[in-house]
Amino acid sequence: MVTVPDFLASLDPETRSTVERLREIIATAAPDLIERIKWNAPSFALGDADLITLGLERRGGVRLVLHRGAKPKDSADFRFDDPGGLARWPAADRGVMVFQDLQAVEATGPALHDLCARWVQRVSQA
Repeated sequence: MVTVPDFLASLDPETRSTVERLREIIATAAPDLIERIKWNAPSFALGDADLITLGLERRGGVRLVLHRGAKPKDSADFRFDDPGGLARWPAADRGVMVFQDLQAVEATGPALHDLCARWVQRVSQA
């Protein structure tokens, strides 16, 4: 079983710094989430429901996905506001952001922190 430290140790230094900063933002935005490796990357869950998952992009960069778990849920009545337009929303309950490097993460730091905090609050109410 791969652990978070194992995953981090497998990364090149630049990617690792990007992943570590994203993990820090998520952990401070939603301290009740539990971090584990799922889908070959760090994922943050409330109970058994994964809500925020990181992933490595094939062409470089780190993906952050806001979601409501592994299985699709009825999203007809689900609403979430992303006033800063940080994420691409392929579905009402799935937001995707790709950060090429640490500088890209830092450029969105406070807004990303707020978005993650509001996401966890919203989906824990649904």
